[in-house]
Amino acid sequence: MNKHDFDFKQLARQYKSELLDNCIPFWLDKSQDHEYGGYFSCLNRDGSIFDTDKFIWLQGREVWMFAVLYNNVEKKQEWLDCAVQGAEFLRKYAHDGNYDFYFSVTRDGRPIIHPYNIFSNTFACMAFAQLAKATGNDEYREIALKTFQRILDRRNCPKGKWEKSFSGTRPMKGFALPMIICNMALEIEDILTDKELLENTIDECLSEILNVFYRPELGVMLENVAPDGTAVDCFEGREINPGHDLEALWFMMNLGIRRNDKELIEKCVRIALDVIEYGWDKEYGGIFYFMDSKGAPMQKLEWDQKLWWVHIESAICMLKGYQLTGNVQCLEWFGKLHDYMWTHFKDEEYPEWYGYLNRRGEVLLPLKGGKWKGCFHVPRGLYQIWQILETL
Repeated sequence: MNKHDFDFKQLARQYKSELLDNCIPFWLDKSQDHEYGGYFSCLNRDGSIFDTDKFIWLQGREVWMFAVLYNNVEKKQEWLDCAVQGAEFLRKYAHDGNYDFYFSVTRDGRPIIHPYNIFSNTFACMAFAQLAKATGNDEYREIALKTFQRILDRRNCPKGKWEKSFSGTRPMKGFALPMIICNMALEIEDILTDKELLENTIDECLSEILNVFYRPELGVMLENVAPDGTAVDCFEGREINPGHDLEALWFMMNLGIRRNDKELIEKCVRIALDVIEYGWDKEYGGIFYFMDSKGAPMQKLEWDQKLWWVHIESAICMLKGYQLTGNVQCLEWFGKLHDYMWTHFKDEEYPEWYGYLNRRGEVLLPLKGGKWKGCFHVPRGLYQIWQILETL
């Protein structure tokens, strides 16, 4: 297969239309809480609400998404209004005063779960940074900077006093945090005055991912390792999440673009091709959610589910790999992922995509949003892929 088998113009139109005519109107219309502010994320297949709790990851992500569209696609007032009202909910109700953001709050903003989860901070930081660009609002900029500092302060012990593992017995650190910080560094670059801090943070994260979590003998990243970087032979220590790897790899490709580092980009593409080969379900198609580095039985019962974010993030990674290196294997994998996504995750009757399929690719949960799925991976993926296709 070569690039002439792909109609890039037609594909670009397809992704753009799905984003602007289908996905974004769904969230704009169905998710906004016009009474209390913020967003509903627990939405049935048709967009009706089945739970009103607000999960701070998803609140931050939706603010970010609408601010990105406003900054990069079109200055639509309804997009900006949507982002601002969500940010105001976050500003008033979603943190403890020290810019550690709760995991969840009630519909009217009363805390339910403590700020044990550092990713609430990361997505709030991205949200306020992107919205500061859109509005020029200094308070939003300051919240982003303070939240970024809290992330750096907490990164060696992200859960703090809410860490449930017994101290000292089997300490481990996770791949997810350096991966997210890689992306966040580019998100807040425009508002961060301390450029040395930014460069050092990027250097540390790249080194962690490529020299500590990446295992050349496996061709993939481990999700958790010991503090000294050695592998730990237990459930968590053997865990592999191919979707996480591929998402991190396109973040790192972006860092390669920023630094004009062709070697980094080439390395990311080589690893990405190994990861997708490793994670692809040879029997039913699609990418496994979790795997075990020794092939042992999984502790996570959802290990063989096919998830929306895993596939769309992998598609971004493969298309970006092709865009940057011309590697035809990447384009072939993008074609495979494109076919799988549009025949399995797209709902032909209602807007937005399904999130959860069983191993055979059948819809497991018909919801369009929940505790973990919100206005983020599908619209961000459609936007990213549309933009790359425009360049091709």
